[in-house]
Amino acid sequence: MATAIIDVNHEVEAEPRVAEFVIDADVHVTPPPTFWAEYLSPQFRELAPKIESEGDYDYIVFEGTRRAVNLMQSQAGRTFDQYKNAGKLSDMRVGGWMPQQRLHDMDRDGIDKGVVFGGGPLSTGNLELYLDSFQAFNRWQSDFCADSNGRLFACAFLTTVDVDQTIKGLREAKARGDVAVNLPAFPQSLAQFSKEGSVWQAMTGEPNGTRQYRDPEFDPLWATAVELDIALTFHLGARVSRYKDKTNFLPDIVMGKPAMLEPPAIMIYGGVFDRFPALRIGLIEAGVGWIPWACEYMDRTWYMQRHWTGCEIKHPPSHYFDQNIYASFISDRIGVELRHKPGGHNIMWSSDYPHSETTFPHSHKVIADNFAGVPKPEMDWIVGGCAKEFYRLP
Repeated sequence: MATAIIDVNHEVEAEPRVAEFVIDADVHVTPPPTFWAEYLSPQFRELAPKIESEGDYDYIVFEGTRRAVNLMQSQAGRTFDQYKNAGKLSDMRVGGWMPQQRLHDMDRDGIDKGVVFGGGPLSTGNLELYLDSFQAFNRWQSDFCADSNGRLFACAFLTTVDVDQTIKGLREAKARGDVAVNLPAFPQSLAQFSKEGSVWQAMTGEPNGTRQYRDPEFDPLWATAVELDIALTFHLGARVSRYKDKTNFLPDIVMGKPAMLEPPAIMIYGGVFDRFPALRIGLIEAGVGWIPWACEYMDRTWYMQRHWTGCEIKHPPSHYFDQNIYASFISDRIGVELRHKPGGHNIMWSSDYPHSETTFPHSHKVIADNFAGVPKPEMDWIVGGCAKEFYRLP
């Protein structure tokens, strides 16, 4: 991929390093939509989004729609009073799609390695194009990481409408060198796909659908993940924020964190981790302060209600959080303080670069604030060791 000159936009002073080695468990890429024309399969390239400029905005033109470029995914380096939700491609931080610029920003922010999540597929009513866009995005993202001198590692996006195809995609991701695969928080259905494929569907799926991850249908998928020793993630999919809606954005973004309890709860109560004790699931960008409460409440509820519900799992639910469930946070002092409670061991720090919640370029100040008074070995585990274990990083 092309190298980049150093981005002079939004340059702000970074913080001094307080942790010796930092693995960012959740960073993002924000490629300009022009990349689709190169990475989609040849038969779909003429359908790729186009860019039009007018005044203070660039517009993405696709399938009869015209919408301004979303900047909420690219606020890194701005002060909070400079945030805006739409603008031009030139307003986006170049490190969102140029590997050498990303490495420059990582060096400035004191980040040694990072695991990359992207924006996922196109929103389209063309099912074949929608499915192809998953593969296109995953290829682009892997190329981005391949040009990072071994410091960035990709997490692929897959659908779950067809378990055999999901398994195929899982094997392809492993062969590419991806370290994780992101699934929708709930299984998708073909009927849902047929209405219109969207990024929302890729993150969320169908919460009230007839298919759930506890079902035996998905056991071959879990078995394959264990065989390949690859991590699976859910990324804020249980409740997706309405980024263009100023009225609902703030409550949405708050509720998006604890809503991430539902997918692992379904799997725990459904016995998935009894059948696959080596399966690793990551709740990415979910925050962690709510997890010890969830473990306590799940244990109590299971103990009281297990007989009439027929829930015959081998251990209390908190056992599976400690054994199988990992979670990442950005700034969560309460979660750090509760690290010795059930569910508190497998927690990972992240910067969320370059999204609007990012800690860049003050990540080490955030780490210092979150870990004040925490013994260094415990801080080192949360800001590096845990992510290395979960993603099996070199």
